Amino acid sequence: MRNMIPDNAMRLYTNDTITRMENLSPHLGSQISIRHIELNKSYLLLTANDTMNFAIKTDLSEGDTVTSKYTFEKKRFKRKHLGKRANRMLVNHPDFKEPIEFLYVKKYSNEYLNNFDAIPGLLIKYSVATPDGVMDYELVEMREFIPNRDLFGIPADYKKVTFDEFMDYMFPASAPDQN
Repeated sequence: MRNMIPDNAMRLYTNDTITRMENLSPHLGSQISIRHIELNKSYLLLTANDTMNFAIKTDLSEGDTVTSKYTFEKKRFKRKHLGKRANRMLVNHPDFKEPIEFLYVKKYSNEYLNNFDAIPGLLIKYSVATPDGVMDYELVEMREFIPNRDLFGIPADYKKVTFDEFMDYMFPASAPDQN
C-alpha cells in the first residue's frame, strides 16, 4: 500500500476551542477540516471539479464507535519524542499483528485530534486500522504560537452545504424524459 499511498503531511492548528486539520496529499490534494470542539460541529473544505468550493457541514454529536475494537494498556516509564516526554500506551486491535505502542503528551488535550477517548493526552505517535491496512501517524514537528484567527473561518468563496447537498451537486439526478 505504501506505493499507492505515499507519506502525507497533516497539520493541526488550534486556539483551544476550534481546530483546523489540513491533510495534504499528492493524489487527493488538500482536505481541510475546521471543528468547533465545544459545539461538536465541523466543516470539511473541499474543491469539486476544480471549480466549486464547498464547506460541508457535519454534526459530530452522533458519535463514532470505531475505537470499540481497540484495547489499551498503560505502560510505565516515559519515552522522549522530539524533545517531549511522552507517556506510553500499548494498544491492540484485531487488525494489528501485535500490540503497537502509542505515545501521547498529557499536557495537551486529546480533543484536538478527536480520535481515541481512552488516551488522556495528545497523541504524537499512533496507528489506525483501516480497511486498506494500518495507517501510522507520527509527530515530526511542533511549534507553539498563536495562529491567525482567519485560519479558523470559512473562506468567503466556499458555499456552506450539507453532505446531501454536496452529493446532489456531484451526482445530479438525471432529468426525466419528456416524450
